[in-house]
Order: sequence, then structure tokens, then C-alpha cells
Amino acid sequence: MSSRELVVLGTGSQTPTRRRNHNGYLLRWDGVGLLFDPGEGTQRQMIMAGVAATDVNRILISHFHGDHCLGVPGVIQRMSLDRVPHPVYAHFPASGADYFARLRHASSYHETATVIAQPVVSPGVIAADRSGRLEAHPLDHPVPAFGYRLVEPDGCRMLPERLRRHGISGPRVGELQREGSLRAGGRTVTLEEVSVPRPGQRFAFVMDTRLCEGVFALADGADLLVIESTFLDQDARLARDFGHLTAGEAGRVARECGVRRLVLTHFSQRYSDPALFGAQAARHFAGEIVVAEDLTRVPVPSRRRAGDLSSK
Repeated sequence: MSSRELVVLGTGSQTPTRRRNHNGYLLRWDGVGLLFDPGEGTQRQMIMAGVAATDVNRILISHFHGDHCLGVPGVIQRMSLDRVPHPVYAHFPASGADYFARLRHASSYHETATVIAQPVVSPGVIAADRSGRLEAHPLDHPVPAFGYRLVEPDGCRMLPERLRRHGISGPRVGELQREGSLRAGGRTVTLEEVSVPRPGQRFAFVMDTRLCEGVFALADGADLLVIESTFLDQDARLARDFGHLTAGEAGRVARECGVRRLVLTHFSQRYSDPALFGAQAARHFAGEIVVAEDLTRVPVPSRRRAGDLSSK
């Protein structure tokens, strides 16, 4: 199992189908689990996908339409049933704080898990920890909505041969990483001499929205972009009217933002052939496209190489 992967729990939109549950996406990121938009039935989908309540560290809700949040009661109650030992942070548009409170306590249960509500008031950084920097950006939908983006800081990869050449080993390697330089062999050795840049990875989650600045800000340089493509291009007018994207628009975003792996999801039940979404996105984007299916796993691509001209 990859330490960085997307577990797809549901890919439907307003109405689930025999093949597609309502939304739900778990991002595994170095032992941290971020659960996005848990729609109705997410608790069962988690069981089917082998995702435990203890795997979730954050819940992130883009907006309060039912297909993106009606799974919250079951997920949170399961956390208490399983006695999740760590705090779980919940992020959602601040305008929907009453909705979240009602969902969280939709029925009687013995609350043992610690769930900490952190409403998103304004765009920007909403959390920062060992996973990286978590950002929220507003989207254009009939109700207040945010997309989310996880940005790992750029770092460096130490080169063992160069470290040996300068006689640097053990705790002194960590000292060099912290301080940026140290004395070795009668001279000052800098971090740049014994390492190469290691670009940080980026993940973006874009749900119900028309094209807007927030979409492009979220997708910029993403290694893995999860984006709604509710409609096919021939129904672009419907997409605009209801505040959604088409498959072609999702492909255009991926191309213009330098995305590496594109995951299309949130498909309207009106379409019977999911391959059409990938084909329309491919007219604009030549990179890897995944037409998401329930219970599949999508690895985050391996790191970009330092100096890769495609990195942003």
C-alpha cells in the first residue's frame, strides 16, 4: 500500500446509482488520513475499502449539499464507537456551521471521540502540520463552497557519497539539515554541496463549481488533482446553470495548471458511458487521466525530479 494515495469511496453526484455511491474520498498521506466530502453511505464504503475510523485525522467538507455531507453522522458516530484516540479536525464553510452541528448530533449516541470543528472563514492556510500546508480557496457554486489543497514544503535529498567525502555522518547529518552548514575537514560544508532539491508534492480537491479563480489556484502545480466533471461538454449550459464543470473544462484546468495526474469524478447519473468523460478531458490534457470508480485507489505520482521544467 502506498503511503500517499487516494482511496475513492464514492463517485456519484446528486443521485447515487447501482455502481456509484455518493461522494467520499480518503487521502492517505504519510500516516495521516484526510476524509473529503463524506456523502450518504460513506461509513459502509469505508468498510468495503478497508478504511477504519481510526485512519481519519481530518474531515473536509466543500459545501453543504447532501451528496457531500450526509455521511457525516455515521462517520462521526463510528469514531466514538471505535474510540478513536486522536483528535479529529473538521473543516467546512463557516456559513454552514449550523448544518455541521446538526449533522454531528443527528441522533443520540455516546460521544467518546474528540471532534474539533474549525470552520473556514476566509481563503488561505487553514492548518499546517507534518503533512504540509492545508489551504482552502472559494469556489463558484449556488451555496458557499471551498476547495482544498495540501502543499508539502520543498526539501532536499541528502547524497550519501558526498556526505562520506566530507566525513559527515550520524547526528551531524541532522545538524547540517537544521543549520544549513557546518565545519568538517577544516572547512565549512553547506547543505547545497551535499544534497539536491526535493520538490514538495501537492494535492488538490475541487468539487462543485463553475470555472473561477479558486479552481486554478487549487490546481496549480498539483501532482494529483481530484476534480468534479459532473457534465459532458455537450451539456455545458446545464453545467453553468447548476454551478458545475464539464469533463472538457476539467481537462483544460489540468493542462493550464501543470497537473500530473487528473482524477475525474462526481458524475451525473444521466450518463451511461464513463469513458466519455476521459475522452473529452483528453482533448485538452495529454497527461494521465483516471476516470474514478468506487473503491479504487489512486497513488500520488512519484516526486518530480529537481529541475523538471514541468514543475511549478
